[in-house]
Amino acid sequence: MDGIMKELVHEVVSTEVFAVWFLIGAALVFWMQAGFAMVEAGFTRAKNTGNIIMKNLMDFCIGTVVFILIGFGLLMGEDLFGFIGRPGFDLFTSYAEFDFSSFVFNLVFCATTATIVSGAMAERTKFLSYCIYSGVISALIYPIEAHWIWGGGWLAQIGFHDFAGSCAIHMVGGISALIGAKLLGPRIGKFNKDKTGRIVKVNAFPGHSIALGALGVFILWLGWYGFNGAAATSVAQLGSIFLTTTVAPAVATVVCIIFTWIKYGKPDVSMCLNASLAGLVAITAPCDVTDAFGAIAIGAVAGLLVVFGVWLLDHVLHIDDPVGAVAVHCMNGIWGTLAVGLFATDAAPGYSIMNARGETLTGLFYGGGFELLKLQITGFAAVAAWTAVTITITFLLIKAIVGLRVDREEEMLGLDVTEHGLPSAYAGFAMLPESIEEDDFAEENVPVAVPGDTPMADAIPVKRVPVFEEGAPKFTKIEIVCKESKFEALKNAMMKLGITGMTVSHVLGCGVQKGKPEYYRGVQVEANLLPKVQVDIVVSAVPVRKVIETAKKVLYTGHIGDGKIFVYDVENVVKVRTGEEGFDALQDVE
Repeated sequence: MDGIMKELVHEVVSTEVFAVWFLIGAALVFWMQAGFAMVEAGFTRAKNTGNIIMKNLMDFCIGTVVFILIGFGLLMGEDLFGFIGRPGFDLFTSYAEFDFSSFVFNLVFCATTATIVSGAMAERTKFLSYCIYSGVISALIYPIEAHWIWGGGWLAQIGFHDFAGSCAIHMVGGISALIGAKLLGPRIGKFNKDKTGRIVKVNAFPGHSIALGALGVFILWLGWYGFNGAAATSVAQLGSIFLTTTVAPAVATVVCIIFTWIKYGKPDVSMCLNASLAGLVAITAPCDVTDAFGAIAIGAVAGLLVVFGVWLLDHVLHIDDPVGAVAVHCMNGIWGTLAVGLFATDAAPGYSIMNARGETLTGLFYGGGFELLKLQITGFAAVAAWTAVTITITFLLIKAIVGLRVDREEEMLGLDVTEHGLPSAYAGFAMLPESIEEDDFAEENVPVAVPGDTPMADAIPVKRVPVFEEGAPKFTKIEIVCKESKFEALKNAMMKLGITGMTVSHVLGCGVQKGKPEYYRGVQVEANLLPKVQVDIVVSAVPVRKVIETAKKVLYTGHIGDGKIFVYDVENVVKVRTGEEGFDALQDVE
């Protein structure tokens, strides 16, 4: 009798403990939103940091609203024909009997799917458009396919296995990211084209903070223990899941560092950070059904696949993915889904993969034949097709109604200031201008969003500083202060005049544009320190007036703040390296 009582008590305590762990796991998954925000912010340019933080915040907040309204019912409601759950409002009508834990757990998973798309479409997407498609993913696209897998739908009924979401979450987010990035087009300057329009060069846009990116990866890795382990039902199963969730990303990172070290001569920091995430994504579906050997093999492939994926998008598909979201989530989500059919072993604690006939299935490499692999391929194909069709329709509708992409001027200035009125996410620091391909600043491509009414003479005043000694000067110094976004256009125009020597400084201009007050926390900002570029040029052979008129033409938009040009007389020029003076000292820069 005592033995039976002890067993009952142990069962009750175990159930309660794992119910608490289930909610702790949900909290860890929510914390992953911070990780995604840090990775995306760190791997992109500083001028878009505020926009990225805002998107990752709204992923969860918008997702919560639509998940309450319809998403949770479609995912976990009573099964209808194996396709969707029955929508309902039990959260409001039957709160006392409502499954609170299930709602919270599924909500944080839902938000993860939407946030994956953000990285691939970063730095050029309208914030309104992002909010719309994020809501659609959380309300319809994710809940329906997740019902097939976890809500008692048709894939669950035939034996398809995706324990924590390689397919249902990461592949879905990755496919959405791939299609979105393709329809959106690359960032300005990402690809160089020849006269026929053929892409001849891929340009790198380094992220502004590897430290932020690394912090995000560690946050995500920590959160992944909840992501994969929250649904465990025994200590042995939880321990096994923690082991595979640790081994796979570690092996993926080691493989990646070896490969990049050999291929590029140096270990690639950002690629190795992505490799850690790739290993985590790949092990997510089979984390509960594979062993240490399987985790090692899955991680090794993931470490190579992420490098291949980045190369494929850049050099073959010519799709601009700023953070590598497609390589990490789409490709390794697919790989993790299929890996179940290869590495599933009934030696794993709590193993429970069975087909529709109730027969236990194992992976191909563990003597189970092809049946489980076929089921995994079926599930992958069905979910991929559903996602591709629905997200394409969503993007095309948004593009037709409100537009997907910001205009060229907004992209150049950065989405912080144009979409959110935030001069910089790093107050007091000037944002460095990015490297842009020359063709984007050809005369016909120089962006002028809205021509102003201010005459050129007022928009770009020219002031001559008189010489302090008698006699005509031999040389002239031209000092140009302009917007950072105009620097590449100005530099290219000067080089076409034959001026190859310039001194460039970053300066801060103080002022408020009339008629456009800016606010922070509801308080009007009296004056802003705005980043500017100061370009100093000394000329002798090149006519001064030609330099001035060319600069005015390039910089002019008709708005206050286009820039200023100062002209100084210079008595002499000395080249320190050679000792040459005067006209001779300018021969290699003019």
